[in-house]
Amino acid sequence: MLRKNTIKLILKALVFITISTPVLANTYKHSLGTIEVEGTPQRVVVLGFGSLDFVDALGVTPVAMPKKLLPARLAKYQADEFVNTGSLQEVDYETLFTIKPDLIIAEARMAQLYKDLAEIAPTYMFQINSKNYWESTQEHWKNISQILDKEEQGLALIKDIQTRIDKLHTDKNGKSLSALTVMSNGNNITSFGPDSRFSFIYHEAGFKPSASNNVASNTLPHGNLISFEYIADAKPDTLLILDRDQAIGNNEGQAKKLFDNPLIASTPAGKNNKIVYLDPTAWYLVAGGYHSLQTMISDLESALH
Repeated sequence: MLRKNTIKLILKALVFITISTPVLANTYKHSLGTIEVEGTPQRVVVLGFGSLDFVDALGVTPVAMPKKLLPARLAKYQADEFVNTGSLQEVDYETLFTIKPDLIIAEARMAQLYKDLAEIAPTYMFQINSKNYWESTQEHWKNISQILDKEEQGLALIKDIQTRIDKLHTDKNGKSLSALTVMSNGNNITSFGPDSRFSFIYHEAGFKPSASNNVASNTLPHGNLISFEYIADAKPDTLLILDRDQAIGNNEGQAKKLFDNPLIASTPAGKNNKIVYLDPTAWYLVAGGYHSLQTMISDLESALH
């Protein structure tokens, strides 16, 4: 039999081994590099609404986030118990240091701040690839779910969205419907093609892009500047309109008044009541969010019925 002193020595050795053995870090690839995470982060800071929407759907409560333009569905985060990190494009670094986060999740609007953020805490860049919207969203969801020890929940959310995407194709019933997606910004109208921020409409939902061959457009960094004559000549089966002014809270938006004219009424979309005003928050501010994707799909379902 072992003596009491020997047992005590063995127990002390086991305690020492347990304490001194480092926790293995897991490495995850994100939009701007890789991130190493030890254990499950407890103090999560989210700097964009798409990732906030997803983290919230996972059942994880972050400690801080931007509060300006916070979507109505996430209004609970306006409460004083949650720290305001600034805007979607600028972060309050002093506040961020004070919070001492275990994990920062940033989005495309803060890509240029990535290096600074990564010096404060491990930073995951949640940036949706517009050419592969759903595929890149799934990768981010899987990574974040694993990081937050919510892998099973994350896979369930992916399955939910995929089921609804599949139903979209069933609802189309093999029809080759053309769609023109435009953004109203004041009195300016810009159109967006299959590889833009609206790629989900074409790549995942399966709409065919509509364009004019006879009326010129002006290519800009964020869409092509077009006219009502352009839309009339493009003859889309479905016209999808996003009111940017409404998305960024400038006003209630004037898009519906702007598009109520004879040229729009002359299109197949106008004649068949297939003009759809996209939810501005879901499509413009909450890219890659779980509930925002549900809303986006609902918008496209309304174009099919």
